[in-house]
Amino acid sequence: MIKILFSASQKDWEKYKTELIRAMNDTKLVYEITTDLNCLDANYIIYAPSGGLADFSKFRSLKAILSLWAGVENITGNTTIKVPLCRMVDTGLTQGMVEWVTGHVLRHHLDLDMHIKVQDGVWRNNTYPPLASDRNITILGLGELGLSCAKALSNLNFKVSGWSRGQKSNIENIKCYFGNEGLSEALKRAEILILLLPLTKETTGLMDERMLSKVPHGSIILNPGRGHLINDSALLNAIESGQVRHATLDVFEIEPLPKDHPYWVSDNVTVTPHIASVTRASSSCDVIAKNILRGESGESFLHLVDRKNGY
Repeated sequence: MIKILFSASQKDWEKYKTELIRAMNDTKLVYEITTDLNCLDANYIIYAPSGGLADFSKFRSLKAILSLWAGVENITGNTTIKVPLCRMVDTGLTQGMVEWVTGHVLRHHLDLDMHIKVQDGVWRNNTYPPLASDRNITILGLGELGLSCAKALSNLNFKVSGWSRGQKSNIENIKCYFGNEGLSEALKRAEILILLLPLTKETTGLMDERMLSKVPHGSIILNPGRGHLINDSALLNAIESGQVRHATLDVFEIEPLPKDHPYWVSDNVTVTPHIASVTRASSSCDVIAKNILRGESGESFLHLVDRKNGY
């Protein structure tokens, strides 16, 4: 009997219960699922921070921790973890991110706000948007989400560059940079900059005054990744000076974003309330069930976290 502990909020359990049972039944494995944190003989823990579980050392039969979230910065530093930790990568999460990023890139590329917000009866047909093939886009972070967004934008003929901490193998139609020197080069090309980096010690506050000064004057920034990637004061100063023309932000250092935060009242900032993408119960439960099946079959787990690097 495989014992699975679902450690998340009651609301999460209600959301995932039916789909998780369905996905596990499809594996033909014999199992039981519990939400009782005292189930110390659990073999797998499905984890979200909302469950309140912090000490994993007491689970002596544990084989793996399967995160419900794509971001794992809240757990990678937990020294009680002695088993593989897997982050969530599912098709619903990826598709949602691609759609949000593509939509906002096209919004800014075509300058749709100019017409949507100005309906005053004046016929302004003296300017035309450039073609995608004339627009440089840089994505910081070429993991599952970043790479999927890069490919989608490249398929629309945008000139896409990407940056990652380590060198990537050749990716068709996407110019890849890596390392500190590569970061500067990638930022210089960023007429539209998309932040999809994991949150680590190295990336916290990465977009500060120095880094923002490297992007072309009048650039657009999209951040659907992590709020702590951006130094808020530096970004607001860059917007005021015109160095950054507009920032569309989905994630923030404090959430919900406080009502008195300057982002709310800036004409050059768009706030979306952390809705760029979300883990879908049906597709994520398929990933969880597949990983449990792989664990029981002696295969390596999918989407393993490198805890040294933090993602």
